[in-house]
Amino acid sequence: MVDQPLTLMAVHAHPDDEATGTGGVLARYAAEGIRTVLVTCTDGACGDGPGGVKPGEPGHDPAAVAALRRAELRASCDVLKVGHLEMLDYADSGMMGWATNDAPGSFWRTPVEEGAARLAELIRHYRPDVVVTYDENGFYGHPDHIQAHRITMAALAMTETTPKVYWTTAPRSAMQRFGEVMREFGADWEAPEDGDASQSDAMPEIGLPDEEVTTWVDTTAFGGQKYDALAAHASQGENIFFLRMGKERFTELMGVETFVRVQDTTGAPVPENDLFAGLR
Repeated sequence: MVDQPLTLMAVHAHPDDEATGTGGVLARYAAEGIRTVLVTCTDGACGDGPGGVKPGEPGHDPAAVAALRRAELRASCDVLKVGHLEMLDYADSGMMGWATNDAPGSFWRTPVEEGAARLAELIRHYRPDVVVTYDENGFYGHPDHIQAHRITMAALAMTETTPKVYWTTAPRSAMQRFGEVMREFGADWEAPEDGDASQSDAMPEIGLPDEEVTTWVDTTAFGGQKYDALAAHASQGENIFFLRMGKERFTELMGVETFVRVQDTTGAPVPENDLFAGLR
């Protein structure tokens, strides 16, 4: 039997999510000779169209947007040296509360068991050693992110594989700094204060207390690649705040990617600085 290379599988909701949340680890581990697999669950059709036209506005063609975003995703994967791209091509559900949430074929409306069965086939095929996806809230409450979490965890339960499993997160210590930089570059965003009831009523808090973050991966050396991968999603440039700051500031802010480890059979101690700790 031929030895299989160590394999990282990242399961994301939309084109461009791969760069924002895991661009650094995808680039770093590809450079280290690890096989990288990206699974993108939706077609991204609820993104901006040419000229920044929004979904529902005259001239927004979801099919054309999906085709454009598919091409941008492939370009991003080329930048990050992703070895294998798998697209489930469910219809983008849009933001929580949009009518598209319940449109026929939307990812949010798809039975979890159906999506999980398709993902389980990919897990059996690639047999990843590490799987990365979102937490139960999809990091910030987007329905497609939540659904990606659900099908990933269900798919893992369907298979006999035992990879290390991680959810993307952010340390609370970084959120205030993140908010300051966003405001510096013109974004209207306020980091929620711990225990702020007015914020918690609207949505769950983003990120985790620092002591609950299990894994801190230094991807500083790959900040330029991560930035270029985001830039490949040019049609969504208006929504990608990070592109406003240039590579140097971007790498300063986004040079460490953080995760919480939720499944492990290696016994590797935490905190750790490598998703493959205990595997090599």
